[in-house]
Amino acid sequence: MKVFLLVFVTSLFGWSASSLASSNQYNLRVDGLACPFCAYGIEKEFTRTKGVVKVDIDMVNGLVIVTTSTDKTFAEAELSEIINNAGFTMKSMSQAGH
Repeated sequence: MKVFLLVFVTSLFGWSASSLASSNQYNLRVDGLACPFCAYGIEKEFTRTKGVVKVDIDMVNGLVIVTTSTDKTFAEAELSEIINNAGFTMKSMSQAGH
């Protein structure tokens, strides 16, 4: 039983890591993130966008982290437009993971 559990947990972590490694991540610095309502507006704009898998918002650092499926990529102008549509200004963008 212990061996089965160990194999199951190991395969679960391997699957999680491989699924995260096969996605695109965009780190966006955004002006004006001051409250959860602000964060919700941005999150709502991104979740309406095809290919977006996950949106995390760090209000303390003014950072929006957007994770997409492997087949979805964004140009910086597209990301800026989505942020603008939510009523905010994107200061910078960096991309991590492919």
